[in-house]
Amino acid sequence: MLHLNEGIAPHGGELINRIVSDEQKQEFLAIADSLPSVTIDERALSDLVMIAIGGFSPLTGFMGFADYDRVVTEMRLASGLPWSVPVTLPVDEATAEPLKVGDQIRLNDGNGRFVAVLELTEKFKYDKVKEAINVYRTDEDKHPGVKVIYEQGAVSLAGPVWVMQRDPHPLFPTYQIDPAVSRAMFRERGWKTVVGFQTRNPIHRAHEYIQKCALETVDGLFLHPLVGATKSDDIPAEVRMRCYEIMMEHYFPQDRVILAINPSAMRYAGPREAIFHALIRKNYGCTHFIVGRDHAGVGDYYGTYDAQHIFDEFEPADLGIVPMKFEHAFYCTRTSTMATTKTSPSAPEERIHLSGTKVREMLRRGELPPPEFSRPEVAAELARAMRVPQEV
Repeated sequence: MLHLNEGIAPHGGELINRIVSDEQKQEFLAIADSLPSVTIDERALSDLVMIAIGGFSPLTGFMGFADYDRVVTEMRLASGLPWSVPVTLPVDEATAEPLKVGDQIRLNDGNGRFVAVLELTEKFKYDKVKEAINVYRTDEDKHPGVKVIYEQGAVSLAGPVWVMQRDPHPLFPTYQIDPAVSRAMFRERGWKTVVGFQTRNPIHRAHEYIQKCALETVDGLFLHPLVGATKSDDIPAEVRMRCYEIMMEHYFPQDRVILAINPSAMRYAGPREAIFHALIRKNYGCTHFIVGRDHAGVGDYYGTYDAQHIFDEFEPADLGIVPMKFEHAFYCTRTSTMATTKTSPSAPEERIHLSGTKVREMLRRGELPPPEFSRPEVAAELARAMRVPQEV
């Protein structure tokens, strides 16, 4: 276990690094053309990166059946360590059939580029409906996470991975701060307590309110918006990041906040994904994690505060990161401030709530979200970026 002045220990005690050395890279390149190959999709590529940089510590590769099955049924790895979302590499049966356990498999991205080597230790079939019901609490293919399961291959390839190189992010290279680097930054700033914040949505006043409430009680805030694969109707990552840049410039104390990208893909797994996101931020060095209303939710599949309640199913020492639970914030017209039911004396009709769906609809009509919902500079940026030209 790390001492306090060295920061919080990664999940499992060791920060994983699966990026090849220069020597290993040359060895793999020398045999690349002779290796059986598999093309991976955008989500698998994100998972691969997160494994390689230690964001998914203690995972060193894609899960075998023992880990997978226990995660699905009990939210724990085979070792007993808490883990809430499967990280697997599914392929179709035709792709899996010629691959032999013990093989080194060349993993290519969608452009045919050699990105990693998988040391194949296992191939296994799995129950898609069981995974859907346990992880997503539904078997409906209208749920975007369940839809991915139903459309992916029936066989999972398992084993340790080696990533050929860590490339700069194509859109946000200056915000690509991997776990080893974020931990060093926290130490350099003298931060012993750091709260992480996850979002796939543009920042609004309710986000700002809970972030600053959390910042009152810890040394630093790690703003960590997700930039991996999301639903097609979510706001694009480059727009969301620009909104955070505006907030950093005008509304946050820059010496107490670090903005970085989370290269993960969204699962939309609600409560289970809240645990998953917390463990990821633990690996980045956060001691605390903000859990607000309907974290990682979609539609009406999860209760408003289910993502907070799930933390009560674990002993605090097991997770090793402290959830900071916040009620849904709103703009209180009586006090002219952001508030929650814990702090506002107002009646329901004096509270301004705006959902992400309503805001997206406003933006696509070219309407500005009201100042009660969004800072004016952010609202203007969102409207500029998201306005849809009217049909003639």
